[in-house]
Order: sequence, then C-alpha cells, then structure tokens
Amino acid sequence: MSSFLKKLKRVKISELIKGWKLPVALVCFPFYRLYHKDLWIVCEDKNEARDNGFWFFKYVRENHPEQECVYAISSSSPDYNEVKKIGKTVEYGSLKHWILYFASSKKISSQKAGNPNAAIFYFLEVYGFLRDKRIFLQHGVIINDLKWLYYDVTKMKRFICGAYPEYRYVSATFGYSEGNICYTGLCRFDGLHDYKTQKVILIMPTWREWIADEDSRLKQYEGTTDISKTNYFISWIDFINDIKIQEIAKKYQVKFIFFPHRNMQKYMKYFPASNQYIEIADAGTYGVQELMKMASMMVTDYSSVFFDMLYMKKPVCFYQFDYENFRKAQYGEGYFHYENNPFGKSHREKEDVFKDIERIICNNFKPSDEYLKAHKEYFKLYDTNNCKRVYDVVKDL
Repeated sequence: MSSFLKKLKRVKISELIKGWKLPVALVCFPFYRLYHKDLWIVCEDKNEARDNGFWFFKYVRENHPEQECVYAISSSSPDYNEVKKIGKTVEYGSLKHWILYFASSKKISSQKAGNPNAAIFYFLEVYGFLRDKRIFLQHGVIINDLKWLYYDVTKMKRFICGAYPEYRYVSATFGYSEGNICYTGLCRFDGLHDYKTQKVILIMPTWREWIADEDSRLKQYEGTTDISKTNYFISWIDFINDIKIQEIAKKYQVKFIFFPHRNMQKYMKYFPASNQYIEIADAGTYGVQELMKMASMMVTDYSSVFFDMLYMKKPVCFYQFDYENFRKAQYGEGYFHYENNPFGKSHREKEDVFKDIERIICNNFKPSDEYLKAHKEYFKLYDTNNCKRVYDVVKDL
C-alpha cells in the first residue's frame, strides 16, 4: 500500500475527480457485456496510433473481422482518422471507455496502463480487485532493469517480447510465472521488411524522467528552474548546432533529422530551427517508423527504439554524455551493455560521435559480420508474422 500512496501523491487532482465515472461504469458494464461477450479493447498512448497497438488492431480488423475489437484514442489525436478508417473507436477516458474497459474480455495495450484512469485502475488491478486479462504489447525492446514492469506492480497476464535475449532476461528477472512471458516479436516489426532507405542520419534521443514533466510541484530540474539550461538541452542543442553537422552533410551529401522522444516534444521551442543540413522534426511531421525506414543510420542515447534499426540491419551509435546520471536517476542496467555490444559504439564526447558517423558513412552503412551474427541471436523470429503470433497469444489466453 505504501507504494500506491507514493504514486498517488503524483496524481493530478483532475484525474481523481474523473473517478465519478467508476460507479456509473460498474452499474452499466454488466448490461453491455450481455451483448458483447468477447470484446477486445486496444490502445497505446491516448494521442497515438503508430505503435504495436495500432499494428495489432489493424491485423485483427483485416484478418479476423469476426472478432469484436475497439481502439481507445483521443478524437483530437492526429492519428484518429486513420484508426477510424480501420475499425471502431472509443474516446479515450470517456464514460464509454470506462464501460468498455470493464466489459472487455481482453485488454491489449502497448503502454503499462492502457486504461481510462491510471490512479484508479492501478489500485483495482494491482491490488486484485479487478482480475482482468491484460496483454502488454510493449512499445520497445527492453534492455534495462525496469522495476516498474515487474509482475508485482503490473499483474499483467501476458508480456510480449520483441527480441530473444530480452525474453530470457524478463523471464528470469521480472517475476512472472512460466508462460506469461511470450517471445513473438513486436507487432510493428511486420512493417519493417519493406522500406526504401535514403541518405538520412536520424538523431533520436530518448526522454529524461527528471525533466520530462514541467510540473509546478517540481521546483527545479538539475538545480535550475529553466528547463532549457539542463544538461539534456544544452548538450543536444550543442550537438545539433555543431559545424560538423554542416560539414558532414555537405561532404557526403546526407541529411540529418533530429526527432526527440514524444515526452520531450512539448519542449520543441527550445531546440533550434531547421536548416538545409538538419531538420528539427516532430510527431506532427513524421511517424517514428516512417523515419526509421527512411534512415540509413541512427544516433541515439538510450532509446530502445534503436532495436528497430537493428531489426532492419542498419547501423547505430550512442551519444551518452550523461550516462552515470541516467543510470542513477532513470533506468538501471540490464542485459545489454552499451560499452560492449556487437551493434554500435558508445561515446561520451560529441567529437567521437561525429567520427563514428563518418566511419559508418565511408563503410556505406554496411553492418559488420559480428553485427549480422548477433542479429540472428537477437531476432530468431525474423518474418512478417509477428502480429499473427501475438493474436494467437491473445486468443489462447
């Protein structure tokens, strides 16, 4: 209970006020279930339909139209119309979403929560008041020790894995019963077999938990009240503005695209404007998968999205100027070691990153033999049947 109270302190009052929908939904959902005995509800983040949730929903609608399936998404999302073309939707967080969530036989999400109200449903599901069948599709390949995804804080019935070493690590570490962890490949991997690469170098850093939320209750970020003066912004802006970007772009006729994690995109105003050598892009301009399929290589810090690049056998390198702080304040180390892995080199200084970029370009972006050998170990399942395997997992639960 102490962990719940700790989480409750960070919940906004407005979210708790919406709890009035709980008793209404509890009264209504049994009547809805009388006519919808096997409803599946699918979602990602409330404003998105670009990840494993969308790919799974699309697969079910196209291949199993007999299966009743609803996608929860905000009608203000830029992806709303695309989802609506495929199948039924429900407004994320609405009373109907509450009713359908209770009435559904399977709850399928790429996010840990995937419910109408994080605070209330955390209590109901983790403390055993709601014994539902939840399937965690994930939104990336896990490489770190993520204690917030351990069984005792999720109670997920099925946990999908996208890479074989990840499957072994999660099975051994996260406390799930045998059979709860499933290596199927990620649903979105189905879309990574057909692409046309351009001479694009994609820069895609992840978020920082300690500065992601501009919250009045958090007075300071790394000792400053100005987010733009944090190490994250100073370092990445310095990298983007470095003359080497221009020199490499001109010399090798490549283009750079900078695309920060969605949790940091509300701070786009702090980044410099695009120029002819580097485009500062956001989710309104590109989809993540679209960018990765386009790119020849990726520069990231710790984002597990680099596994999608590895899946396509494309090179990566890591710029990790705040490695010690990231490990201390965000994610503990898991089975993947940046300093010693077959896929990409880890750098603390930007000058070394630029040298690595040039090396990779001069090698025509080709992966090494060591890389290709490791690829077979990480992706023992390498085909376009990822959604099908996930569907079978859900159907059999």
